Amino acid sequence: MLHAAVLLPFLWAALIPLMKRLPRVHPGWAVLPVPVALFALFIVLLPRVRSGEVLSATLPWMPGLGIDLSLVLDGWSLLFVLLITGIGALVVWYSIFYMSRGMESLRNFYLYLLLFMGSMLGVVLSDNLMVLYAFWELTSVASFLLIAFWYRRERSRYGALKSMLITVFGGLAMFAGFNLLYVMTGSYSIREIAAQAAGLTGHSLFLPAMILVLLGAFTKSAQFPFHIWLPDAMEAPTPVSAYLHSATMVKAGLYLVARMSPVFAGVSEWFWIVSLTGLITLCYGSFKAIRQTDLKALLAYSTISQLGLIMCLLGVGSASAFFPGTEQAVFFSLATTAAVFHLINHAVFKGSLFMVVGIVDHEANTRDLRNLGGLMRLMPVTFTIALIGAFSMAGLPPFSGFLSKEMFFTAMVNLRDFEAAGAGSWMIGFAVLAWIASVFTFVYSLILVFKTFGGKLQLDKLDNKPHEASAGLLAAPVLLVSLALVFAVVTNGLAASLIDPAVAAVNGGALTAQQAHVPIHFWHGWTPELFMTLGVVGLGLILYRTYTRLRIMDRERSGREGLNRLYNGGLNLLESGGRRGTDLYMTGSVRHYLIYILLFLVAAVGGTLLFSPNIRFGMDRYAPITFYEVGLVLVMVGSAAAVPFARSRVNAILFTGSAGYMVTALFLIFRAPDLALTQMIVETVSVILFLLCFKYLPKLKSVKTEKLTFKWLNLIVAAAVGATMTLIALAAMGSSPFVPISEYFLNGSYELAGGKNVVNVILVDFRGFDTLFEIMVLGIASLGIYGMIKLGARTKPEAGNAQQAAANQKGFPLVSNDVILRTMSRVIILIIITFSLYLFFAGHNNPGGGFIAALMTASALILLAVSFGMDTVRRVLPVNYRLMTAIGLSVAILTASGSFLFGAPFLSHAFGHFDLPILGDTELATAVLFDLGVYLAVVGVVMTIIFSIKGED
Repeated sequence: MLHAAVLLPFLWAALIPLMKRLPRVHPGWAVLPVPVALFALFIVLLPRVRSGEVLSATLPWMPGLGIDLSLVLDGWSLLFVLLITGIGALVVWYSIFYMSRGMESLRNFYLYLLLFMGSMLGVVLSDNLMVLYAFWELTSVASFLLIAFWYRRERSRYGALKSMLITVFGGLAMFAGFNLLYVMTGSYSIREIAAQAAGLTGHSLFLPAMILVLLGAFTKSAQFPFHIWLPDAMEAPTPVSAYLHSATMVKAGLYLVARMSPVFAGVSEWFWIVSLTGLITLCYGSFKAIRQTDLKALLAYSTISQLGLIMCLLGVGSASAFFPGTEQAVFFSLATTAAVFHLINHAVFKGSLFMVVGIVDHEANTRDLRNLGGLMRLMPVTFTIALIGAFSMAGLPPFSGFLSKEMFFTAMVNLRDFEAAGAGSWMIGFAVLAWIASVFTFVYSLILVFKTFGGKLQLDKLDNKPHEASAGLLAAPVLLVSLALVFAVVTNGLAASLIDPAVAAVNGGALTAQQAHVPIHFWHGWTPELFMTLGVVGLGLILYRTYTRLRIMDRERSGREGLNRLYNGGLNLLESGGRRGTDLYMTGSVRHYLIYILLFLVAAVGGTLLFSPNIRFGMDRYAPITFYEVGLVLVMVGSAAAVPFARSRVNAILFTGSAGYMVTALFLIFRAPDLALTQMIVETVSVILFLLCFKYLPKLKSVKTEKLTFKWLNLIVAAAVGATMTLIALAAMGSSPFVPISEYFLNGSYELAGGKNVVNVILVDFRGFDTLFEIMVLGIASLGIYGMIKLGARTKPEAGNAQQAAANQKGFPLVSNDVILRTMSRVIILIIITFSLYLFFAGHNNPGGGFIAALMTASALILLAVSFGMDTVRRVLPVNYRLMTAIGLSVAILTASGSFLFGAPFLSHAFGHFDLPILGDTELATAVLFDLGVYLAVVGVVMTIIFSIKGED
């Protein structure tokens, strides 16, 4: 069920393109059932999770690497699932009315949104760290696509790229941290790692792993100094901002910190890094929010501030790990409870406020505070939503934000009694900074509401007179912001259902939901927290009235953000440096590229062979070298050395062919008939193909009058590569500590695969994957040759080559008029075809096989073409060879997949003996069907190339 829930958004996204057939229906209506259904599904599971049950499901994926699709639903993940699906449903509803049906690429918008929803569900439900990382990066990809939805805008592209670079950087760091945890524990399971947490703190990799994981969390949740991507991400459509950048994606880092707390909490480094980073982000974001003139920028910095607040609470809450099983653990878990409660509140009020800003932008066509004001009378419902959401964000009663803010103050004040992390009485500084940040929060909340809806209406600065939004557009923010009142009334019910199970899960089971329960109510008496709230309101009102006259709080000016300048400068430096560095070696010369590759090969492989103490080059296992072997090698080397000095292409081809035929003779001497047959036929076909390509090559230029220069570097590189290959061959025979794998193939060929020809059995059974991929590569190569030649045929031939082009169209350039060849080829072709069929059927137990048989058949067809022309081949065998290639690949793949029907792995073969009429006892093997696919694919590839070069379809 959990896997189906994660998979559903992806499957639904795949159906989005089909909505082109429903042009009159807004795509959002087809998407809305997905989050609604998922929300209803998980609401049904709420009582089971509330009772302490942990739901899990596992599907094997890569068990050898310890990676399985393990999903877990506990109190913490359930809270996020409900936020993702619940707010997701409201955002989809809102987008239906916000984004017009005729908007360009609207279907893409919902496809990206579903992709993001599924990715976030995967993040919060994954128990396996590698699976979590995969979904984590998918959220970055989906976020990139959504931010860049209006990709024609330069700022949208800039914001999307910035968010991608920063969050992916953090994701890669987190990936490294996850692997360090695996090195320490031998598991990728979060639950198993948490169970071993007590023995990890002294490990040398513990602190690096912790820092790397926190880098991923801080970049995702826009913590200082990685926060700079979030304001630029506001270029995304408002529904995206309401969903990704207030309620879901930016909270993924908070989710990760809380999820990994059972592993890392209990060490002072975790407490200080998490709590101080959160506190700095809280103060910085709240101060920057006051200085913004764009409503979405103000909300962006307020989001950064609120994320810092929650991160700080999670860090402070980790102090409970210093006092396991004591009342102090419950005392400090109050901070975790406040973090969970404020996370819920933030999703409610910030989501509604983003929707309000979207409505203002939609109706007034501007988000600039300097042009707004007086909208209260024209948009009373929108004003009411903004007022409730902003006052909840400011922490004013009677809204739920007041309750979580009071708990935040309580947690900060309680830190003065915390000594375990090496802190002293100056821990009161946490409370002071929290109070100052809350003052700024109060101020920017007032700015948001009263600078937009209060004051004088400035119609002269607006394109049109605003009016109240439609009921459909208002429905989602009204429902969302009303929860700020509902949660304030039913707080203890919310705590028992969602908050307490989530806190218990964050504490790793150290506390039950009942032990983690903290009574939440408005009146606690005349406590320090209450006086702090009164001070926030008093000083906040003064600052609101005077902040425009304070230079330090002057409006933000373009380019004054030092961290943004650092990012831009660093990116420009990387681009320019990368361009200059690339220009040094990307010279456009293939010779240079080959030199780089080969020298690296020599240095890496040759150096390893020479300096590794375990490598031996002994020749005691080798048989004595015979006179025949020496003679064949000398002829082969002489033929290869003669190729560069050949004065014509025909001579070069003949020298190349002779070298290949010497290799064939060596295979015969070494008793490898399969390889000898293959080599011989490949050489024959290759020579024919070389000759066919002559008509596309320019004439050789005479070099008699040119001064020949000897390239010593080429000689050195070639000699070094040859020496390295020789060392590899010697080391393979002299240094292997294992029993040769050939023994396994020789012993198991007949027993396991029913074949006596070990070579063919390896190709179609033991190493069938290699063969399958090889024929796929051949098919792609033949299509590439076909495409390039057809593309060249469309170009108009030059005047000087007109006669040559006309001559090429007359027929096969090598058609023979020799009567003897034509007469003998009639018999020879029949013999070759018959022999190829024999090779095909006998190949499982004797020399042969589908590959060799296909080359034999192709050589017969080439001989037919040389003797009688391509038209004769077309008449004798009127088939589409590209289609034959496709059929061959399909037969091979279907045969390989057929094993699934019997519960066997891919490419498993079966064989047996059957008593057939006339034939008697006969062995039949499914490998023959796979070999048939190889046969058809190879014949199709060779003939496709031949016909392409000929210029025929």
